[in-house]
Amino acid sequence: MVEPTPIAGSVNDNVVRLAGLLDVRSVGDARQRLNDLIDRTAGDVVVDLEAVDALDATGLGLLVATHRRTQLLGRRLVLRHPVPSVVRILAVTRLHRILAVERTPLPISA
Repeated sequence: MVEPTPIAGSVNDNVVRLAGLLDVRSVGDARQRLNDLIDRTAGDVVVDLEAVDALDATGLGLLVATHRRTQLLGRRLVLRHPVPSVVRILAVTRLHRILAVERTPLPISA
């Protein structure tokens, strides 16, 4: 299992990059990192999900709780580049209608 990790030295300090499984074992660390980010920054909170292989109900709960917290602060949670398996979970649960999702652009083929 790969622990959630922030992007070191990223241009936008409002980005947290998560990797591996976002499940009951890793959600505590991810929650702490997201809460720290919300407390020390202003503006949108971006969660880069490009390296997240899968998430369970606990991971979904974390995203919903973070979304609610940012909304109460007049901010926005943005899920950036989720992999297809995560997009499917968001669609099946209809969370894609509530959460802001930035999909990875498809490559242009010649």
